[in-house]
Amino acid sequence: MAFQNSFGSQAKVVAAGSRETTSRALLLLAATVSFVLSVSLWFAGHELQGIFVGLWVPSILSLGSIVLPRVRGNE
Repeated sequence: MAFQNSFGSQAKVVAAGSRETTSRALLLLAATVSFVLSVSLWFAGHELQGIFVGLWVPSILSLGSIVLPRVRGNE
């Protein structure tokens, strides 16, 4: 039983790391899509909409920095 518990807890740590990596990737993808949409709107002649969507980029990245824990270096 001790081996299974130890192995199970390691599997949970790996799964949590995978979830964190996926969350970071999705936040960066959302910020990138927002940036591309903002630039597209700006150059299509919709300057105000481009500025509005452009404000989403720092908001999305700020949300990610608040919600997701920081990765610590080798300690």
